[in-house]
Amino acid sequence: MVAASIIEKVNAILADEFEVEAEDITLHANLRETLDLDSLDFVDLVVIIEDNFGFKVNREDLKSIETFEHLYDYIQKNVSA
Repeated sequence: MVAASIIEKVNAILADEFEVEAEDITLHANLRETLDLDSLDFVDLVVIIEDNFGFKVNREDLKSIETFEHLYDYIQKNVSA
């Protein structure tokens, strides 16, 4: 999967699941603020990533992700592995 397709897929999924406008999801936007994530939403995010991209998410890794760009890079790295 190439980076552009990951970005497109992630944005579509997150906009739908977290009911945010797709245009609010930008590379440098804060992930937690934009999606208004609380601890339960964070668990949902982990499950969404695992279900849609086929790899086990290390929750500690995900805690360090601040922007959507970091999230895309994390998914790209793990899908490619």
